[in-house]
Amino acid sequence: MRIFAILFFAGFFSPVFAVVKSNIEFPVSNPEFKTANISISMIDLKTLKNIYSYRPDKLTIPASTLKVITTATALEILGADFRYQTKLAIQGDVVNGVLNGNIIIIGSGDPSLGSSRMGNENFLNEWVGAVRNAGINSIQGKIITDERCFDDEGVNPAWTWEDIGNYFAPGIYGIAYKDNTLKVKFNTGEPGSIAIISGTEPEISGLQIDTKLVSSPITFDSAWFYGAPKSNVRYVRGAIPMNKSNFIVKADIPDPGALLVADFTQLLQKSGIQIKSTTIKPGDKIQIFYTHLSPPLSELITEANRHSNNLYTEQIFKSLSCNEGKQASNNLSVAIIRNFWKSKGLDVSQLNQKDGSGLSPLNAVSADFLNSLMTWMYKNSKNKKAFFSSLSVSGKTGTLSGMFINTPLEGKVFGKSGTISKVRCYTGYIVTDKKEIVFTVMLNQFQGKSKDAAGVIENFLLNCSKF
Repeated sequence: MRIFAILFFAGFFSPVFAVVKSNIEFPVSNPEFKTANISISMIDLKTLKNIYSYRPDKLTIPASTLKVITTATALEILGADFRYQTKLAIQGDVVNGVLNGNIIIIGSGDPSLGSSRMGNENFLNEWVGAVRNAGINSIQGKIITDERCFDDEGVNPAWTWEDIGNYFAPGIYGIAYKDNTLKVKFNTGEPGSIAIISGTEPEISGLQIDTKLVSSPITFDSAWFYGAPKSNVRYVRGAIPMNKSNFIVKADIPDPGALLVADFTQLLQKSGIQIKSTTIKPGDKIQIFYTHLSPPLSELITEANRHSNNLYTEQIFKSLSCNEGKQASNNLSVAIIRNFWKSKGLDVSQLNQKDGSGLSPLNAVSADFLNSLMTWMYKNSKNKKAFFSSLSVSGKTGTLSGMFINTPLEGKVFGKSGTISKVRCYTGYIVTDKKEIVFTVMLNQFQGKSKDAAGVIENFLLNCSKF
């Protein structure tokens, strides 16, 4: 058994080792875990001594537990009160109410524009008011976007093809809009018949959906969308329940910035502001006339962690690059995260990060690294309250709402889960009147059902809390 304690001084983090006897054991010899890659670490936060560990330094696919690395780093670098700024600018001159030029929407990576999760979904009404307040009654040019704060990569190259184009793996751009989520409605018939598209929300001009989606006796959604970044062509394959009307399957919005421009243009025109949409080159002079603020980062990371929102996490992850005054990229954000935690004394050789959300199966991290980060946030961080509040609560909220119900740990476990095919992971805290524990349990390539693996982990944590 490897034992672990932690010394903190002058903001420096250094691992050392001490001994704590315990009869706690994870059932690694069970048949369902015989071929599994397992990494476990559990530490008493009061004494900073090891409670239990099993291969704690072994790299393991973390799935969505990786989100705590992204969100914790963002809190430390940007601060809990940080707000994204989306700016409206005039490019040209306004004479007698006529803008001889363009209105530019300057993005900064805000994940909450038009989001159903938080903020004002009808924010475009405020933008129309801002245009009027700027003295503009007519626009000779166009509404255009400036998304250069992010590179134009769109999707992370470490994501799998089967994920790209679905709502949980949308393109990540300088402008996100309406959760980058498209709802496609299908009417289905008898088994084997092709489902017919009955509409989309929102409507996107020029969108083409090639469907060979099959009606099936199944009772769940087994449809997959595919498509390249910013391409208005999408392919959908798989199966959905038969004999349904307006059955909704979610995909990504191919070009969120273009949809925002279309919606803003339409609303301006409805309000009586004419837009000629002629091509004008008014020069480089830019005048900001309105700034839209996102909810504070503390709220954004709550959505990312508690509800495991990939879009929110990836937008936050990539925008870390912008803080250094550089164009955001996945590689730069990875380097920023590694350098930050290395400066705090964490062993970044145990972190192989490819994205911000944990969607990529190429991500790998050890239980030791996650526990070290979680311990640092609990013991050292000035943003502890915001980080702690962003986590799910056992039996109460988020992805842990179905765990530890009617047990001594209901409402006592605060953490983040991670689940993809053959991966089940948890990291977080157990906090009771007498105990404060940080834990990470990571299972990869186990046999059997994911829910059964979750049950084993739940029983293990219950036993650990009794030590």
